[in-house]
Parts: sequence; C-alpha cells; structure tokens
Amino acid sequence: MKYAIDIHQLTVNYEKTSALWDINVSVPGGSLVGIIGPNGAGKSTLLKALLGLVTPLSGSVYFFGQPFPKVKDRVAYVPQRGTVDWDFPITVFDVVLMGRYPKLKRLKWYKKADKEAARKILDRLEMGALAARQIRALSGGQQQRLFIARALLQEADILLLDEPFAAVDKATEKIVIRILKNLRDLGKTILVVHHDLKTAHDYFDQALLINTSLVSSGKTKDSLSPDNLARAYGQKGELLGEATHLSTVEKAGLTT
Repeated sequence: MKYAIDIHQLTVNYEKTSALWDINVSVPGGSLVGIIGPNGAGKSTLLKALLGLVTPLSGSVYFFGQPFPKVKDRVAYVPQRGTVDWDFPITVFDVVLMGRYPKLKRLKWYKKADKEAARKILDRLEMGALAARQIRALSGGQQQRLFIARALLQEADILLLDEPFAAVDKATEKIVIRILKNLRDLGKTILVVHHDLKTAHDYFDQALLINTSLVSSGKTKDSLSPDNLARAYGQKGELLGEATHLSTVEKAGLTT
C-alpha cells in the first residue's frame, strides 16, 4: 500500500511536558482521517509537528516519501479560526486568492485563470456573494469556509484541517464534509482534528485515536472501539460513557 504520510517515532515536548510521545503511524493515500482524542491530547500539536510549525524532540515525518520542505506545495493547512487576525483589512476574495500564491511564476502576478478559479470555489462553498466583503464582517461559519476555500485553491494533494467544525452552523458543517468526501473520492488525503464522537463514524474512513501517545489507528469502527476509547479517555467520567455508548450503537448499526 502506498502511504501519503509516514510518521516515525515522533515526540514533541513543551518545555518539560510531553505533548506527543513516540507516534508511529502511516496514513494511506486517498483517505479521510479523523484525529480523535480528549482535550489536551495533542491533536493540534500533531498537525503542527507534521508541518514543522513546532519542532519535534525526535522523530521524522515524510509526505509521499519526502520531508515536508520538498513537497510543501502539495500540502494545505487550515488552522483553527481563533489563530487568525480577523481584523486585518482584506477581502474574502483576496484571502482565497492567496491559495494560488505558491504556484505563481517569478513576477508573482495572478492570472485571469487564477481569479476565475477562486470565484468558482467561492461559489462551490456558497460564498460567491461575499467575495468583496471584509473578512472581519464574516460569521463564524463563513470564516471557516473562507480558509477551506483558500486551501482548495491551492490544489494540494494533502489537506490538514484543525477543528473545521468547531462552533460552526450545521449548514456549514454539511457543506464542508460533503466537499471533503468529494476530495477524498478524487484521491486527496485529508486529516481532520475532530472532537465530536457522534459524527466521527459517518465522517471518516479512518481514525487516529490519541492521548499524547497513539492509542489506535485504522478503520474508524475498529479504531474507536469501546476498549480503545476507554484507554484514550480514561476509565471514569461522563465523556467516556458517552463515547463508549456511541461506539456500541454504531457497531450495532443503530445510528441514523
């Protein structure tokens, strides 16, 4: 099997605290993968370590068999909305167009085709009417769609999304997951930090279950088994009970 991402013995520390410990996992190409785990488990740190935004204590990461700097144009990243300066004076259209910047020639001029592609993607995300709007005037769901649109314009083979469904409306969530599944069907590899166990089985082909270390990986129904969830979330607490119940119901084929 050809892997899009290979992670070997990845360890990340924040000062003296382990954020990730000895992560070893390979992600097959053309898959939609949920990164699941409790708060503080290292889910966002994992994406940042893959991109070199945080420096690992040890380990290595390869995209299509090469280190990130050699294939960075093939990887798109959608950060959490809270990390973006939404007061910056720039329009929706200009932010989306930035997705084309790595592909521009020496003069760094956008072509007509680049602008047409940006408009088509905005229409696809039902954002076409907002192209001239300042980003500070967008709703939470619109903000999330904006940066997904920029990632799509980049035409990357791998997309890394950090909690794209956090605090967005259901309409936005449905639009985004539909697009992600379509991209998966076109052979793209997509990793999504996700916290909602109720939707994980429906959204993802595979799941990485982590709590500092890797608890399990593989097909979602197997990775998010009751035993694995108990290991990730601990033996006590309401969250574990809900997680285990959802997993059991899913295995029984009772979810809608």
